[in-house]
Amino acid sequence: MSRIGKLPIKLPSGVELTCNGLDVTVKGKFGTLQNQLPNKLVIEQTESTLIVSVKKQTRTTSALHGLYRTLVNNMVIGVSEQFQKNLTLNGVGYRATVQGKSIVLNLGYSHPVEIEIPEGISIEVKQNTNISIKACDKEQLGLFAAQIRAWRPPEPYKGKGILYEGEVVKRKAGKSGKK
Repeated sequence: MSRIGKLPIKLPSGVELTCNGLDVTVKGKFGTLQNQLPNKLVIEQTESTLIVSVKKQTRTTSALHGLYRTLVNNMVIGVSEQFQKNLTLNGVGYRATVQGKSIVLNLGYSHPVEIEIPEGISIEVKQNTNISIKACDKEQLGLFAAQIRAWRPPEPYKGKGILYEGEVVKRKAGKSGKK
């Protein structure tokens, strides 16, 4: 049995979970998320807790058990609290601004980079170099943060680029001068 899969999921107040067969829908104050369980798993709901269980125990169902328990838990946390990622722009002249439904990045290219903000994601720019991204879907949030970061990943020589909050870039020594 999966150690993570057998842990119960606590439903906070204001969160509503609906199971129609294999379809799971979670509603909360920040939105609605849906997912579909494999037919080998079952969700049992009692008052304010959920338990994901397996019909027949095998090696693959054990892996799916832990995975889908975590996915449902992330859905519950997302609609009740939201997930957040913070990005920092390191570099001379690197700036970010939000214009309408897109984020505009100045990253040292000859043109500004304009990225469309997907539905369900909110962005706040602080001090032109700190980007705060919030969403109730953890997967969509991580994907969008990675798309922004892909325009200028951190480089090891000067430390310039787009970094996640708390990320440390291991610096390399440059070329040595003539001896």
